[in-house]
Amino acid sequence: MNFDFSDDQKFLKDEARKFLDARSATSAVRVVLNDASVSYDKSLWKGVAEQGWLGAAIPEAFGGLGLGHVELCAIAEELGRAIAPIPFASTVYFLAEAVLLAGTEEQKSELLPKIAAGEIIGCFATSEGPGVVSASALQCQVSGGKLSGVKIPVTDGDVADVAVVLASEGGRPGLFLVDLNAAGVARETLKSLDPTRGVARLTFTDAPARALGAAGEGMSITEQVFDRAAVLLAFEQVGGADKCLEMAKDYALGRYAFGRVIASYQAIKHKLADMYVKNEVARSNCYYGAWALNSNAAELATAAAAARIAASEAYWFASKENIQTHGGMGFTWEVDCHLYYRRSRQLALVAGGPKVWKERLVSQLERKNAA
Repeated sequence: MNFDFSDDQKFLKDEARKFLDARSATSAVRVVLNDASVSYDKSLWKGVAEQGWLGAAIPEAFGGLGLGHVELCAIAEELGRAIAPIPFASTVYFLAEAVLLAGTEEQKSELLPKIAAGEIIGCFATSEGPGVVSASALQCQVSGGKLSGVKIPVTDGDVADVAVVLASEGGRPGLFLVDLNAAGVARETLKSLDPTRGVARLTFTDAPARALGAAGEGMSITEQVFDRAAVLLAFEQVGGADKCLEMAKDYALGRYAFGRVIASYQAIKHKLADMYVKNEVARSNCYYGAWALNSNAAELATAAAAARIAASEAYWFASKENIQTHGGMGFTWEVDCHLYYRRSRQLALVAGGPKVWKERLVSQLERKNAA
């Protein structure tokens, strides 16, 4: 088993980095951060669609490139490194994966080509407020093909065209496709720590809804989608963590104090070494997750949880220590450190926080030991 990208995948990764360095510099990220009227970088979104990244893991029969999930992981890492202000994760890791997993041939033919072409933006609406989502606690209800209820917070819900909504129908949890531009849907943009990734409250009032997957399997499909998304999100987190380490190292090598570069001081050396170790642990878990995802291995749930936990910890730690390494300058608006800290916090909460994933990992290990 080779836990590394192939030469072709490394080439794809290098080309993605060059593209994002040119099109998604932090100056472009700041445009979305500072302007409340700009929800995401539409120019970058169009460019990413033209590169074919949106359809990297979508079969060619449905308009995608059919490359596979490992290639998508390579792209995800570079998107995380660039803190790209686009709804890529919500559309590709969640909407596309949900349709691939549970959609009918008609739904796949309708939605996947549009996703691959960048014609629609998606979101995944499960949360209804604080706490872990459970079938018994669902307040959103579907009756006669009409959805009513509230979902909050929904990442990229402010710009999405299509939502996958977890709701109860006849007392059983199910997933439903909802056109967010149709009647019966109201959305409110919410403030968040990272405005480069929008968050919204979605209110449904008899909104038309189509079932995605079999009745009563909403929680099961949601967990499967979360496992797939967790691996991809973990690669974004590792990309961001590596960039934080790079920023901290470069600053430490160029900053002098008392006639010496600060990188020569033991306290700074230890910070950088600790960042490196956590990043490498996370990367190892991510590679295992990528293998499990691409091969649909039985270990996917365990590998996804491990990758998610390690990557969340590594990104939070690296973004925090990057600020500390920059000293007083690191806290200022002009320095880019806070952009990565914001994104580390945002990504850590998508599809459940670290505590949720730790509980899932323990549950998976207990089942394995019991078997």
